[in-house]
Amino acid sequence: MDSCDHKLYHVHGFDSRKLLEDYLSDKPDMVFGDDSLVFPIRNLLKTFKLGHIKGDILLDFSIGSIIHHLYAACEFFNHMIVLKVQDRCMLELKRWVDTRTGAFHWGHAAQLHVDIEGNSDQSQDKDVKVRSALQHVVKCDFEKENITEPIDLPPADCIISAWLLDVISKDQDDYVRYLRKFSKLLKPGGHLLYIGMLEATYIIVGKDKMHVFTYDEDIARKALVGEGFVIDRCEVKERTNVSDLIDYKATIFIAAHKEK
Repeated sequence: MDSCDHKLYHVHGFDSRKLLEDYLSDKPDMVFGDDSLVFPIRNLLKTFKLGHIKGDILLDFSIGSIIHHLYAACEFFNHMIVLKVQDRCMLELKRWVDTRTGAFHWGHAAQLHVDIEGNSDQSQDKDVKVRSALQHVVKCDFEKENITEPIDLPPADCIISAWLLDVISKDQDDYVRYLRKFSKLLKPGGHLLYIGMLEATYIIVGKDKMHVFTYDEDIARKALVGEGFVIDRCEVKERTNVSDLIDYKATIFIAAHKEK
């Protein structure tokens, strides 16, 4: 199957639970833990620990119905607003927020946070804090000028974007265009925390082989600078796991702020 025939994340949809189970669970055969869980958590905790990223509103643009990256942020923002393209992702996330039967179990991610922080036996507190701060799950459409139409979002102090630009961008023009839309939602001086996968071409979720925009660290850096961001820190972790589910070469974390 050529890359042009791969399904598009925001057009064709996908199995949101399968994404969590294959790439973010604590199953014994889940080989991506170092890249999808430990690396982002460690970098987010390190970044927030500096104390200069905080405020009233955090917006989250991330793949699927993931929440593990929000454990690090919940201490520093009064309100966290999660934006989703797919109804299925919204339902999956709301199931966890409302503690419904069958919700995906994130206990392993919460435990990773407290282990890295060195605070033992506080993983349940993390769940409570995230649920309390996560005020809204909002549907969005990246092709609209106002992506949350008819809702107008207040300017954000911080945006987290984890693996979303990778799967909604068909090419570099899309990548820059969507990044610009993210930037418009940030206050001057606001922060962007970005997580992505470098040099990937596809990701398999269940029976679906999905398109991933192929880019490297240089493309990510230039796109951010071109949209008025100053890069404060960039970390790249080379891939060590072996799996045919996805063909990325490395995981990238960037902390940046929008010039005033």
